[in-house]
Amino acid sequence: MDTKFARTPLSCIVLAAGKGTRMKSDTPKVLHRLAGRAMLDHVLDLCGTLEAQRTVVVVGHGGEAVAQAAAAHPVAAETAVQEPQLGTAHAVGKAEPLVKGAAGDVLVLYADTPLITAQSIEDMRVQRAAGASVVVLGFRPDDPGAYGRLILDGEGRLDRIVEAKDANADELAVDLCNSGVMLVDGAKVWDLVDRVGNANAKGEFYLTDIVGIAREQGLSCAVVEADETEVLGVNSRVELAEAEGILQERLCRRAMEEGATMLDPASVHLSWDTQIGRDVVIGPNVVFGPGVVIEDHVEIRAFCHLEGARVASGATVGPFARLRPGAEIGVDAHIGNFVEIKKARIEEGAKVNHLSYIGDARVGARANIGAGTITCNYDGFTKSHTDIGAGAFIGSDTLLIAPVAIADGAYTGSGTVVTKDVPRDALAVSRPDLKIIDGWAARHRARKQQRKKAG
Repeated sequence: MDTKFARTPLSCIVLAAGKGTRMKSDTPKVLHRLAGRAMLDHVLDLCGTLEAQRTVVVVGHGGEAVAQAAAAHPVAAETAVQEPQLGTAHAVGKAEPLVKGAAGDVLVLYADTPLITAQSIEDMRVQRAAGASVVVLGFRPDDPGAYGRLILDGEGRLDRIVEAKDANADELAVDLCNSGVMLVDGAKVWDLVDRVGNANAKGEFYLTDIVGIAREQGLSCAVVEADETEVLGVNSRVELAEAEGILQERLCRRAMEEGATMLDPASVHLSWDTQIGRDVVIGPNVVFGPGVVIEDHVEIRAFCHLEGARVASGATVGPFARLRPGAEIGVDAHIGNFVEIKKARIEEGAKVNHLSYIGDARVGARANIGAGTITCNYDGFTKSHTDIGAGAFIGSDTLLIAPVAIADGAYTGSGTVVTKDVPRDALAVSRPDLKIIDGWAARHRARKQQRKKAG
């Protein structure tokens, strides 16, 4: 592969001005999330991967929120406003003051088409390096339907783009369709865009017209084909769910290719930034929210939910466990069924195996937390810390009233309410002495039965 394109400067224009009425949402369409991140952010990630020297997002509906999201992304995209919306060429033209004069090529992307891969764009850049002034990303759908058709000449070069409603029978028989994504020679793009007219039924300026204009000027145009799943445009909640499914399949496949085992990958949900190590085993119906890191040799059992958590090598989690933001699970630690961990560090070899809540806490190495234990960290106004030392044994149904510390090697008796610090190797017990009353149960039943008969 020719790698000259990798050294060619690139500017990206991301069109994000659509109203998104079919989403039926108060949220701008491009801010709806896939794998825990806005569609716009996925497209801006692509711009970052391509090392674009300049990125401009063209906004319209919900422009302020979209502009804020663009500025917050690591690529720190600039924004241009398209108001009113008069077509794709009109939208690209709004970015001209911010892009014109930059060296290299101009790539036009769409914020509602978030699944395009860097490899497809690299293939387009190869075609640019080979001399094509305009390169269009095409695809072959199962049903070409209303998509614009890409018509090639006898030498396989792109001759024109024909909208389905304007196509004749022969053109409608073509299954190579237009995604809308274009890569254009930066030295020619603004002249081509400025020549686009609006003599059409909608009175709009269509970017697709630059192919015909370029050919009239004797310029070469080319097509690069992508898989249909890459160019899915999201215009409704149904299409959003379809895109989510495609992205989840990609993310799970990548995790498995990098050494993880998924017992039922179709039921696992990953976030865009989930990090999973080698020889990790993930059971069915596990959900990873943003900010999760799983190191090597970890087992995540079925029906767990993790977000903002780190799990160290050799640990086991679940089934039915929840790790909330700030959870740090140490090497070889055990987090069991129906256990919730929040903003707490569970150190090496510690066990929290059953029906417990550990929040705003530290559990020392090799400590054991009995079933039903709760760190009572919130008093209605503030949250306080619980510290449990190494080798401590917390009996079942213990309530730890924070702030409180259990020193190394200390024990608490089952059912204890701990309201003050427990010294090293001590035992804390707060339950009353057991009292046994002989014969009470039989007398109690007799009284109840007598009263019931008396009516």
